[in-house]
Amino acid sequence: MRGLIVGMLFGACFPAWSAHAYAQFGDIKYPPGFQHFDYVNPKAPKGGEISLVPPTRLSNFDKYNPFTLKGSAPPSLVGLVFETLLTGTLDEPTTAYGLLAEDVAVAPDRLSVVFRLHPAARFSNGDPVLAADVKHSFDRLVSKESAPQYRTIFGEVRGATILGERTIRFDFKRVNAELPLIVGGLPVFSRQWGMEKGKAKPLDQIVTDMPIGSGPYRVGKVSFGRDITYERDPHYWAKDLNVRRGLFNFDRITYKIYKDNTAQLEAFKAGEFDYIQAFIAREWARAYSGKQFDSGQLIKKELKHGNAGDFQGFQFNTRRDKFKDPRVREAIGLAMDFEWLNRQLFYNAYTRVRGYFVASDFEATGKPGSDELALLEPLRAQLPPEVFTQDVPQPPVTSLDPASGRTLRDNLRRARALLAEAGWTYRDGALRNAKGEAFTIEFLDNSGSMGRIVTPFARNLEKLGIAVNYKVIDFAILQKRMDVFDFEVISSRSVGSEAPGTELVERFGSKAADIEGSGNVIGIKSSAVDTLLDKVISAQTRPELVASVRALDRVLRFGHYVVPHWYGGVHRVAFRAGRFEQPAVTPRYYQPESWITSTWWATETNREALYRRMAAGKAN
Repeated sequence: MRGLIVGMLFGACFPAWSAHAYAQFGDIKYPPGFQHFDYVNPKAPKGGEISLVPPTRLSNFDKYNPFTLKGSAPPSLVGLVFETLLTGTLDEPTTAYGLLAEDVAVAPDRLSVVFRLHPAARFSNGDPVLAADVKHSFDRLVSKESAPQYRTIFGEVRGATILGERTIRFDFKRVNAELPLIVGGLPVFSRQWGMEKGKAKPLDQIVTDMPIGSGPYRVGKVSFGRDITYERDPHYWAKDLNVRRGLFNFDRITYKIYKDNTAQLEAFKAGEFDYIQAFIAREWARAYSGKQFDSGQLIKKELKHGNAGDFQGFQFNTRRDKFKDPRVREAIGLAMDFEWLNRQLFYNAYTRVRGYFVASDFEATGKPGSDELALLEPLRAQLPPEVFTQDVPQPPVTSLDPASGRTLRDNLRRARALLAEAGWTYRDGALRNAKGEAFTIEFLDNSGSMGRIVTPFARNLEKLGIAVNYKVIDFAILQKRMDVFDFEVISSRSVGSEAPGTELVERFGSKAADIEGSGNVIGIKSSAVDTLLDKVISAQTRPELVASVRALDRVLRFGHYVVPHWYGGVHRVAFRAGRFEQPAVTPRYYQPESWITSTWWATETNREALYRRMAAGKAN
């Protein structure tokens, strides 16, 4: 039974859904039996290799389990080794197609979904992927053995029930059009993973046990904590499946990890790896240059995309008393002179982040429209009146024109007034509260790259009497301190989304604020925010989703929880010439690392070089 079934046959007001795919709002692009996604080359040859560095701040790894809180897992382990029931695409933000599941059926009342597993699905050890494995994975991920974000992500799922050897049902606590996508994104691992003497270890005790997933790659050669190679599984069960055709073409994908950006870039120039993404405008303009770039040995490109803008900013830990007052947070933000930074440090390469959903349909603008007001009016007693009467807050702008009223000096005057309203005044050489305590801020960083940003920011804050301490620590230590909320201000980046949903509860929900390791590092606890989050995840149409996310963005921006940073409209990447080819079609929504490792392929020279090395290794 494929396609839409009229739900009235079942006495329900909603249609049921049984198909090869599921769309949150009903818009499926690829029909049943489609051959491949538009943005792949279905005839791409397999073979060769690519080596790269992760786009994250990872400085090492100490485990092979990406699902637990403690420790750091290798980059791309989830995407290359583990698979999900459904798989998303790079050209549809709210649709997913069958992968481990060949069929997805949503009940007429939308309170459950049934997945029928593909009979050919196999784990890397040869075992079939069964409903018992899916339930095992779900039960482990929602237990206290896993990282806390999974309990938030799957918080609206009542449970999983095995209906047959390859059939499983997930029941929901309420109607939520996104939930079939959420459970469809469940990472599935074998019940045999972590087995010891016939007994399964708790998930949080599975640390260096080699993963047993169903993905296209297996863990290969490892320099533990530093480098890891993934090797393509020659017996990969889904290599001829339409949702995998033309994908995962490299025989080997190697990630190399370096302690700092300088060492990383010099290693790239020295030929230690093939691909890198640049995030610092100054480095892109000045350091990605030289004879190798001039000769064409190394290629640098700015790749266009249609992604929503990434959110990036200095985030306050509002659990600290000095950051609880929004006037204080707004005052600190007024000391950031973005226009100076963009001129002097960024080569005018960036646009200021305005809110949490910048450059997307979900970004709040101006005063609230009627659709937003319908959501905000019941919350009027919980919100400042400005939410209803004023334009949504914008980051401060600095002008060089003294008559503009927007010079840095003007902004600092406004900041000083806000601080005074909040009980902080300048005396005895420092900004102090009524108890005489001096105002200090500690900025934590793991790479040192933020130092050139914090230094001029600190100079401006010092004019307000605020003393700044900028501290560089190892990423692993920073992550631990973030997990237990032991920080004052950190710089954080979140990838933009074309379909925000349940993950926002993890970032902004009150319950997450008290859970160690959660994404709510700011510590937001707001009943109004919680109500709007509820509206987001219960949206039944895209207009409802847009209105609810815009209202959420508006309320968060009036809270001044962050000092917004900046974003760029292109991906800046560099790679070694003559080693790769790419499909003719570039997708609209993508991150360059995963797009390259999944859809590009090795040139003949690259493939032959790997074959020769492999043959030499066998001979030795």
